[in-house]
Amino acid sequence: MRLRYAGTCRRCAAPLPAGTRAVYERSSRTVRCLECPGESAKTVTPECDDVGVAVVPDEPRAQPSLQPEPARETSGQAGGSARREFERRRDARERRVRERHPRIGGFLLAITEEPQSTRAWDTGAEGEQFVGGRLDALVGDDLAVLHDRRIPRTRANIDHVVVSRHGIFVVDAKKYKGRPALRVEGGLFRPRTEKLVVGGRDCTKLVDGVLGQVDLVRTAVDDPTVPVTGVLCFVAADWPLIGGAFVTCGVHVLWSKRLVQLVTATPPTRDTAPLATVDVAAVRDRLTAAFPPA
Repeated sequence: MRLRYAGTCRRCAAPLPAGTRAVYERSSRTVRCLECPGESAKTVTPECDDVGVAVVPDEPRAQPSLQPEPARETSGQAGGSARREFERRRDARERRVRERHPRIGGFLLAITEEPQSTRAWDTGAEGEQFVGGRLDALVGDDLAVLHDRRIPRTRANIDHVVVSRHGIFVVDAKKYKGRPALRVEGGLFRPRTEKLVVGGRDCTKLVDGVLGQVDLVRTAVDDPTVPVTGVLCFVAADWPLIGGAFVTCGVHVLWSKRLVQLVTATPPTRDTAPLATVDVAAVRDRLTAAFPPA
């Protein structure tokens, strides 16, 4: 094409006065000499379009890097499913109120609180996010964490799974008020029973839930040499200044700081029993496949 304005060759940087015949490259919207000295030995014959403008084919694009792509994050989002359930219930209530009271729906929503059954999901999500943040700070070659894992064929989920060199920890996070305590009944003349009490309320069912999750994880790992431990971590509870943590039915009941100490500590061993060494990456992949993100 004949240049209407002065330009510069893209390849050799030679000035091209107005009226000079040059090749216009559509892909880069630049021009170059018809016989550019900077061209390679291989000559590309420009083609003409319907209006007689010389057009060259686009240059081959750079090949994409052959470096492997980083692995997709599969650890999950702590408290993600609880947060979504809270938002679903909140939005559903807002729709109901606005449909029943088109004129004053916004006012009613502003002066009333969400039902306790809805707020519980928000509170639970906050507890899971807090514990998840503490655990994420420990992630490394010797420790992996999975958050918010769905139990197949159910609507239930596992809050956190910690895989360390010395075993697996199944963590259930709870943001409860009150002081957790162990109440022991029976003993001499009747069977001994243990109850988990939080603020005077019987919460033993939480221990049963963790034990069920421990059994599921142990089955998924399918390796009797890998110890699996259940943990109940209470956030914002009324813990005493000294002591307070305890174990009931094999489940550790504690707070977030003590949880960090538990999962990073080297367990004591007997002279006759070697310390278990877990392949963290392999076990993590196995659990990721068995329990997808919720």
